[in-house]
Amino acid sequence: MNILQKYYPLITGIFVFIIYIFTLAPSVLEIDSGELATVQIMLGIAHPTGYPLFTLAGYIFSLIPLPMSGIMQANLLAAIYCSITVGVTVVIIRMILESQVQEIDHIKPAKQKSKKMEFAAVQPEWTKVLLSIFGGLVLAFSRTFWLQSVSVEVYSLHLLLVSLIVYYLVKIMLQQTNKLKKYWIITAVLFGLAFSNHMTTLLLIPGALYAFYITNKSGKYKIKHLAVPAAGFIGTLAILYSYLPIRAASEPVLNWGNPVNFSNFFRHVSGAQYQVWLFSSLEAAKKQLVNFFSYLPNEFTYPVLIIAVAGLISLYKFNKRLFTFFSVSFAFTVLYSSNYDIKDLETYYLLAYPIIAIFSVLGVVKFIDKIITQKFPALISITALTILIVYLFYSNYSYTNRSDDYTFEDYTKEVINSTQDHSIILSYQWDYFISASYYFQYCENYRTDVKVIDKELLRRSWYYDQLRNDFGNIFEGFEEDVTGFLTALKPFEENRKFDSNKLEHFYQSIMTNLVKFNSEDHTVYLAPELVENEMRSNQFRLPEGYSLVPDLFLFRVVKGNEYTPAKLPDYTLRVPEHPNEYHKFMQDMAVKMLIYRSMYELNFNKIERAEIYAKKILTNFPGHRLPAELKKKLSL
Repeated sequence: MNILQKYYPLITGIFVFIIYIFTLAPSVLEIDSGELATVQIMLGIAHPTGYPLFTLAGYIFSLIPLPMSGIMQANLLAAIYCSITVGVTVVIIRMILESQVQEIDHIKPAKQKSKKMEFAAVQPEWTKVLLSIFGGLVLAFSRTFWLQSVSVEVYSLHLLLVSLIVYYLVKIMLQQTNKLKKYWIITAVLFGLAFSNHMTTLLLIPGALYAFYITNKSGKYKIKHLAVPAAGFIGTLAILYSYLPIRAASEPVLNWGNPVNFSNFFRHVSGAQYQVWLFSSLEAAKKQLVNFFSYLPNEFTYPVLIIAVAGLISLYKFNKRLFTFFSVSFAFTVLYSSNYDIKDLETYYLLAYPIIAIFSVLGVVKFIDKIITQKFPALISITALTILIVYLFYSNYSYTNRSDDYTFEDYTKEVINSTQDHSIILSYQWDYFISASYYFQYCENYRTDVKVIDKELLRRSWYYDQLRNDFGNIFEGFEEDVTGFLTALKPFEENRKFDSNKLEHFYQSIMTNLVKFNSEDHTVYLAPELVENEMRSNQFRLPEGYSLVPDLFLFRVVKGNEYTPAKLPDYTLRVPEHPNEYHKFMQDMAVKMLIYRSMYELNFNKIERAEIYAKKILTNFPGHRLPAELKKKLSL
């Protein structure tokens, strides 16, 4: 028991880590997983804002010779970050409970027959330990937090750094000795580390300013005393962000933004290309805000949220400093993040979730004091808390468990493998296979002969240097169009007046000429979204004399209209037991292309071949139906 009492934050973190291991993704997942693993393993440069600390820490960890793939090792590091965060949160809660010592210590033991049942009520020390563990587990098993532990992402490290900053800010607000200067220096360095990982660290600034104000009412900590913390912050930030131009100069395999000069560097670090979605409209902010609060029960369950509200009220009564600090931090996080009009916004609210976990503990204190111990034995109180944690765990387990998720690996490899040698793929399925292709092609050397080109990234100047470095003379024959486009793009990227018509003209010309000038030496493939969207709206045209043939997951560009054979659909996509919208999209794409191919075979009166592709849908995609016309023609 003494070991638990002494090392309970560590034990809680280890316990959570073991749980996370069982839900860890074995391969790449959706969105940026493949790209982020690649920049860590290959020391590249990630999408804005670059994440230098994340990259360097991941690279060092990737050098450890563990018996697993590179992607799984990167995923494992995310689980480690989140587990440590839980341990730090347990310590933060314990500090807060210590500040509420009178509130805890006056808990009276209920009249009970068994002495063993009285230990939680008669021993305040144990009460604080168990409540701190409870709060840590509430955070650990909340949905979005748990998801950060299953695969490589910048938010896992971000959560760890934010928790350490909160730890020191709370310590500062509760500190009564002369260690304030030391704590502010440590906090400033942590802010530098956090900002070099993710810019949403700014969500902590209002709370930090309040902490500085409230602990410096006497004016003893003068402006001149800020020189050392400021130097620690700026120095940390400068050292880590210098990685970007230094590494960019060596032209790594993934060099997003090519931040070799000040203009590129500033644009990359400031996330200029994403600012169009920030503060876009009041209507969008209102929608995101409503979504946040409506989604909270999925994060924590209703019982935990009800207790958290009680904890918020309790905190106001016993420590207005901490109440203001956490309320300001929570409100600023939610309101600021709600103004970012993007689809996957849940991670931007992550700072709010540890605060809810802390509130839930304080709510439990209130319930124990005012309700439970007056009517029930202490053991029943502990049992009730255990049931809450188990219920939270059960509610989110199937959603967060990615241990059987190989769909993105299968889809990526099958898309690439469906092409002929030395092919070119044009697509903008970044979230589904383009990001993942970076990992498999550059880190595992899988089908490196195939050139995967992101059609949307062709709108960025840095991407042309990347393609030249990776693929050589891919723009040969239409360099004038590329030069014209880059010239017209420069004022746009520098936020100056630009000619949108000229930009679009050159862009469409580049797309067409990529097919025209490369089709002699390479087989060119277009992904279905490009055909169904850009081609149907005339934003993209094939060169004259070329046509499209559905070929497994892609459309092959061919000369003429003669029948072109394709590979048989003998692939397998492993789909987890609980698929999400990304898995469903990939299945939909696979089915759609099988239908296209079956119809293509029918157009050339190849009934048996058409049936092969149609039966693949019925056999491997039971949730999908054949179009009535196709079903009728094939008598299926």
